[in-house]
Amino acid sequence: MKLLSTTLLVAVLLISCKNDKTLDNQNAVENNKKHSLVGVWQMVGYYNYNDNKVTDSFMSSDTYKQFKIYTPTKVMWSRLNKQDSTDWFGFGDYKITDSTLTETLVYGSNSMKEAIDRNNEFRFELILNENTFNQIELDESGDRILAENYIRIE
Repeated sequence: MKLLSTTLLVAVLLISCKNDKTLDNQNAVENNKKHSLVGVWQMVGYYNYNDNKVTDSFMSSDTYKQFKIYTPTKVMWSRLNKQDSTDWFGFGDYKITDSTLTETLVYGSNSMKEAIDRNNEFRFELILNENTFNQIELDESGDRILAENYIRIE
């Protein structure tokens, strides 16, 4: 039953994925105005992009999990990858606009600390709905690279 519901969730995510960036941005602006990140979120998968089109999608699993917790002003996230013994977590502040998420991390695991020391501000395109959100990493030209896709669990 769990496999069926997970498969259905992925199918819905893939079917609803739009490759038209302009339309996505317009929808993101409308949705972000009426929804909040405050809560607990579980990553259900991610997309890789090439030329702003989804080229691959991967599901989270029992061996690869990621969670984010947002309060009104703080974010904390942790990642489990059983194939890798490296710990990954981070803590800091965040801000959202109609179409962006900026996380400014001040603390993290040893592996994350190296990234924080280089640059502690992480900016993403944000598509926020009531019970789902996508944080999309952009390259220096503004093209999509990778999207982490989350569902609200609390």
